[in-house]
Amino acid sequence: MDISFNKNEDINKQLLYQLEKKLHQVQEGGGSKRVEREHKKGKLTARERIDYLRDPDTEFLEIAALAGFEMYEEEGGCPSGGVIVGIGYVSGRQCMIVANDATVKSGAWFPITGKKNLRAQEIAMENQLPVIYLVDSAGIYLPLQSEIFADKEHFGRMFRNNAQMSAMGIVQVSVIMGSCVAGGAYLPIMSDEAMIVEGTGSIFLAGPFLVKASIGETVDAETLGGATSQCEISGVTDNKYPNDQAALDEVRNIFSKLGDKPKAGFNRATPTAPALDPKNIYGILPSDRVKPYDMLELLKHLVDDSALDLYKEKYGQTLICARARIDGWAVGIVANQRLVVKSKKGEMQMGGVIYSDSADKAARFIMLCNQQQIPLVFVHDVSGFMVGSRSEQGGIIKDGAKMVSAMANSVVPKFTIVVGNSYGAGNYAMCGRAYDPRLMFGWPSAQIAVMSGKSAANTLLQIQVASRKSKGQEVSPEEEKNLLDEITSRYEKELSPYYAAARLWVDGIIDPLDTRKVISMGIEAANHAPIEKRYNVGVIQT
Repeated sequence: MDISFNKNEDINKQLLYQLEKKLHQVQEGGGSKRVEREHKKGKLTARERIDYLRDPDTEFLEIAALAGFEMYEEEGGCPSGGVIVGIGYVSGRQCMIVANDATVKSGAWFPITGKKNLRAQEIAMENQLPVIYLVDSAGIYLPLQSEIFADKEHFGRMFRNNAQMSAMGIVQVSVIMGSCVAGGAYLPIMSDEAMIVEGTGSIFLAGPFLVKASIGETVDAETLGGATSQCEISGVTDNKYPNDQAALDEVRNIFSKLGDKPKAGFNRATPTAPALDPKNIYGILPSDRVKPYDMLELLKHLVDDSALDLYKEKYGQTLICARARIDGWAVGIVANQRLVVKSKKGEMQMGGVIYSDSADKAARFIMLCNQQQIPLVFVHDVSGFMVGSRSEQGGIIKDGAKMVSAMANSVVPKFTIVVGNSYGAGNYAMCGRAYDPRLMFGWPSAQIAVMSGKSAANTLLQIQVASRKSKGQEVSPEEEKNLLDEITSRYEKELSPYYAAARLWVDGIIDPLDTRKVISMGIEAANHAPIEKRYNVGVIQT
């Protein structure tokens, strides 16, 4: 191993340390005092509830742990968006678990909370996963109500999804473990089964203060919507339980009796570890994001037996297309090659850039995987499509559109991993968030933006300098430098993978060594949803 390998390893492990530190920070929720307050009420925290509910010694794939990161600072922050979401196993069943975190503003709904809940429902609907809601929320966070209440993708969309999932035959079970107020009361009651915890659970459209203000009635929360009232008088909830643990035990009991459904039938062999040590990834991935490296070598550290069946190996070499297995699952991989390579015409091609021949090859490979019912995995380290007169005259737009069409119309599940750059139209062609990957995760080295920080800063600088000069203002070299530094600093912050994860542009940031787990659990989830749509790419210019 050379010195550059050791340098890469050091830098990537530092990035991993920063990730672990940030994850630990958000996992503390509202802090130790709020946790203690919940315990004094006899309640478990959201994460404790999930840990109690899940089958022992099984994996939990948390979704959007960094949602809301460094957002809403004037409001005191919203760690993990105030709700814990993930794919886990209950009574042997893979399912989606959604748990309000009452230590964060009493579980109130911020705009990012709504977005995260809708993402959880989207994953459940796409993969036909049963859903468990652990409800403990004070309702919409009123100071930001205009950003969460009335639009199509706001709070009300959840209840529409409740209804549609029920019609699709997707099991939904809710446990009211704390406050459940106003519009939020519809979520558990639109589930297939709703249970409530005595003493701590309550559900009503209007709480005691609003009832007093509205109709002058004085009533306490327990009488208004506690476990006894809603189970024995109104019949709103199905059964009551003495504590969190007893209610969660009943959820496990319900799930132990669920019947089987047809599967998609994706191919899985006995899982095998990579022949090459995955820890070498830290040394392979360059600390300098413009430096070339062999993506094929990196992939060999992720796939079973380190074995890849390459498709059109010598054609369109700035994209790697290959069939392989990940944790036993058959996958088709589309990955950006970062080496400088020679085209079939003998021309040198820059790594990380998609050329016409690469786009043509990827489109054909995507069609092939759809024909053979093989899930697709896109691995990003892409600067974009090739530009310039030669590329334009060679039809780069046409070939790029062909790749985008083939990918966008794919009916097999798609999974996206951002290992480095994900810039411009390259993000789109490689199945960015807008193209419905079943799961999309980034490594700590990921960046998602229209273009690189340097390119964007110089472009924005030129625009601002030209604007000032058009108004007759002179810009000195010192002012120009200060302006460039200011623009660069702002843009670099937006390039951070944590900026993307906070806004759910990705489902999370992961240790590269967890990539196999993410893809394997994702395909297992996707296997619950048989493919009913026929693959049709529509009109493609050949």
